[in-house]
Amino acid sequence: MAFRALVTEKSADGEISSSVQMIGETQLPEGEVIVSVEWAGFNYKDALCLTGKGGLVRHYPHVGGIDFAGRVVESHDHRYHPGQAVILTGWRVGETHWGGFAERARVKADWLVPMPKKFSAREAMCLGTAGLTAMMAINRLKADGLTPASGDVLVTGAGGGVGSIAVYLLSRLGHRVVAVSGRPELAQHLIRLGAQEVLTRDEFAGPDKKALESARWAGVIDPVGGPMLGRILKQVAYDGAVALVGNAGGINWEGSVIPFILRGITLYGIDSVMQPYAARVSGWDRLADLFDSVVYSGMVKEIGLDALPWAADEILNGRIKGRVIV
Repeated sequence: MAFRALVTEKSADGEISSSVQMIGETQLPEGEVIVSVEWAGFNYKDALCLTGKGGLVRHYPHVGGIDFAGRVVESHDHRYHPGQAVILTGWRVGETHWGGFAERARVKADWLVPMPKKFSAREAMCLGTAGLTAMMAINRLKADGLTPASGDVLVTGAGGGVGSIAVYLLSRLGHRVVAVSGRPELAQHLIRLGAQEVLTRDEFAGPDKKALESARWAGVIDPVGGPMLGRILKQVAYDGAVALVGNAGGINWEGSVIPFILRGITLYGIDSVMQPYAARVSGWDRLADLFDSVVYSGMVKEIGLDALPWAADEILNGRIKGRVIV
């Protein structure tokens, strides 16, 4: 059976290009389960894979797509049966293993989770890796003791997928959320998602020579990292915590041990790629309880496979809001 896929290739002179092609099941990599992909998500990491940046893809031709949802076509694992709705995120699918930018995918059964009954494939991909990551970050902060009574929660990169979903989920859980975005035109979107206040990146620009600043944040979800994180750590309240989920703003920051030893703050790293099965299922079940795709619809853009190269340029240049689904 032939089906459509966005195939990314590398020429002899190193040029990376992608085009929609017809391929067959015999070309798919090994795995116990074949899935008919109904919807895929589009993420920052997907853009890196489509453009060859970051060295994530080692072998060409390649089919990207780090998350997808659909129905099982064929399974050689007792946990899954034909017709069953499933979700895949992480496990370096779309990087080292062909992913969801095709009408079919063959993957290892261990990488899949059953789709919550409440969700359609489209709704699941409105969340995708971004939603699962946001949920895991919130779970970590809640386990650390964060409650609505603790104080304001800051969300950076709030115009992106992880940030915008985190704003919405935290608001649903009763927290007062302060959003940070470099795009003022998104302020009303973020307020509709539940942000009580929207700040610009300029308020965190540049180093502050003081070891501590005024305590402002009971908790922080940060998909940005970089120099902004150094400023934010100085502003976290006593016994507060930061869940760091990305590095859109860079991998380095200037800081000191002072906020940690004088205010007892905690910095958590959140990884959704290699999370075990039970944690993934728990995260998706919690998302099914909290997420309303109608409320979030203003932050979702639908595209086809042929528009993915355009989307890669847009997201790498900071022009995508919320989630793009394919």
